[in-house]
This record gives sequence, C-alpha cells and structure tokens, in this order.
Amino acid sequence: MFKFVMICAVIGLAAADGEEVHADVVSRKDDIRPDGFDSSLETTNHITRSESGDEHGNIHGSFGWISPEGEHIDIKYVADEHGYQPSGAAIPAIPEAIARSIAWNEAHPQAPEPHNPHSVPHSAPHGSHH
Repeated sequence: MFKFVMICAVIGLAAADGEEVHADVVSRKDDIRPDGFDSSLETTNHITRSESGDEHGNIHGSFGWISPEGEHIDIKYVADEHGYQPSGAAIPAIPEAIARSIAWNEAHPQAPEPHNPHSVPHSAPHGSHH
C-alpha cells in the first residue's frame, strides 16, 4: 500500500513543472479502519488522489493532474487479486492486432508437452550420456 501511494505521489510530482513542484496541500483526508481505508489528497497545482481499500487488500481509486499542455489527466484504477488495472483516456489502447492475438491465445491454450523420461535435457552437452 505504501509503495503504491508513493508511486502516485511521484507520478503527480513528475507531472508538475517549474514552481508548481512546490505546491501546497489544499485538502487531505485519511481514514484508516480495521476493515479498510479511505484517503484523498488535493494540491494547489491540481494534483488529486482518492482511494479506498478493504481488509482483503483490494483498492480502487483515482489520481489526476494537469499536463504541461493544459489537459486534465484522470486515471481510475482497481488493484486486487487480478493485479493493477488502470483505465482512462490517457492510457493507450492495446493495438487491435495484439488484442486479437491475446484472444486467440486464450481460445487456444497450448497443450502441455508429454514427459519423455528417455529424452536428453536441452542443456546437456552433445555426446554426454546419463
């Protein structure tokens, strides 16, 4: 959890430029309970973070900032037993060819190779016998 919060903070600071790195905290709320937590942060340079988590380690939240081009970047995410799953317009889409490849691989799982007790391991030098 702490590492994730630090990653969000670093992303937010990296998005800020010049004098904005020295932003002040406008609001911060942290509610830590035995069954989970709620946390939020907003700074004067428009960096925001909000997240909630439960006792099982599942977290959902969002963070955002203003890009150097003036665009508001907003990322929503879920972090659970399936890993970190971010979403937002700023996250590039998976190219169609890659998506088709992933779908094909999921539809055609590779069969396990049969075990042959008489085969020589690939790492064995030529001419060696066991």
